Amino acid sequence: MTTARFPDGFLWGGATAANQVEGAYDRGGKGLSIQDVMPHGIAGAPTEEPTPDNLKLTGIDFYHRYAEDIALFAEMGFTVFRFSIAWSRIFPNGDEETPNEEGLAFYDRVLDELEKHGIEPLVTISHYETPLHLATAYDGWRSRELIGFYERYCRTLFERYGTRVRYWLTFNEINSILHAPLLSGGIRTPPEQLAEQDLYQAIHHELVASATVTKLAHALMPQAKVGCMIIAIPTYPLTPDPADVLAALDADHANLAFGDVHCRGAYPGYFLRTLREKGVELEITDADREVLRNTVDFVSFSYYMSVCETADPARRAAGRGNIMGGVPNPTLPASEWGWQIDPTGLRIILNQYWDRWQKPLFIVENGLGATDRLVEVDGRTTVVDDYRIAYLNDHLRAAAEAIEDGVELLGYTSWGCIDLVSASTAQMSKRYGFIYVDRHDDGSGTLARYRKKSFDWYRELIAANGATLS
Repeated sequence: MTTARFPDGFLWGGATAANQVEGAYDRGGKGLSIQDVMPHGIAGAPTEEPTPDNLKLTGIDFYHRYAEDIALFAEMGFTVFRFSIAWSRIFPNGDEETPNEEGLAFYDRVLDELEKHGIEPLVTISHYETPLHLATAYDGWRSRELIGFYERYCRTLFERYGTRVRYWLTFNEINSILHAPLLSGGIRTPPEQLAEQDLYQAIHHELVASATVTKLAHALMPQAKVGCMIIAIPTYPLTPDPADVLAALDADHANLAFGDVHCRGAYPGYFLRTLREKGVELEITDADREVLRNTVDFVSFSYYMSVCETADPARRAAGRGNIMGGVPNPTLPASEWGWQIDPTGLRIILNQYWDRWQKPLFIVENGLGATDRLVEVDGRTTVVDDYRIAYLNDHLRAAAEAIEDGVELLGYTSWGCIDLVSASTAQMSKRYGFIYVDRHDDGSGTLARYRKKSFDWYRELIAANGATLS
């Protein structure tokens, strides 16, 4: 096996989201977001108001500890840090005309610390953090009015931070709205009551909003790069039966459509067929079609798992594969939370995306959620997370192979570089980080930070620009 080679200037770092790390949900003039009433993650029903069992209300207190945490990232050698801005810190209700200065000032301080350590910011504008008022009063992205509110929010960010931030992502995992309308689209109508007409209209509104602010960013910040962000999930046929191959293609198309619009500037034919067969007639204006032509500069994505698909109803009913559906792959192991581990799938998806869109790619989420336990090793409190090191090593080796294949890859930000509250389960026990945070599912803990074994491994990897991969 050859030594892994990553290009000069490759961006190494980690990723978080405001709602999973910041806490301080009622500080600094912040309004409520949908996350403040989602105490049980994706699967649980929302509450009417914040409840004490919602770990996200405190998170890991990054709001007060950001300087300490960024210093730890710098110690690992990060050259990029992906974080999100909480929309409701800037516009507490989402539909105000004037932003909240305390919220803007907080992110000024975060950027100050990143600049102090020479770390490039990668900002997600909307990461599952729709202001609660927009979800309650407008039913989230079902309403076309959100396009204007989002544009105002983005204009505020671009004018405030435009000289300090080069890389922007419009929506986190935008294709997840197909599976989690509240989390991804701020839609409070229960999924079982949500008509497909309304769901796909909401998708259209988000895509128009993304293209609108991409155009705005290029006008206000000529040096900036704007990317879309999608869940990457290779879908394999369960058998060689052509019917299974077609079922896998159909499932793949459902996710690829979001990237096709962002990169090609129009809806693909297969997506329009899906709408026709569902009886969905989108309200699309000529202005919508024109603005969609404003395509992104790069494609970013999360990668955790692959799935299989089959046309056989009996086999489909045998088990749900992963968070995005599908059926389990009998050839792959799975994590503690049932997510199947497939490093080769990352090489496959990188090649697929590069061949399809010919735009630079950026892996902005990848990692292993696992139960970690603190131990004492040579007088140091740590976590011996060899399982995480093996996972990351194998996935980064696959990324290096894709680079050899000719893929243009900008960087890699490991998800949950510091332990945070899980989005899918709202647990602390599902840990991803290189840094252990002393907080637990019952809310107890000191919030102290401890370097895991993987912390040292990642530091050495970054220093060698990936050459230490086995």
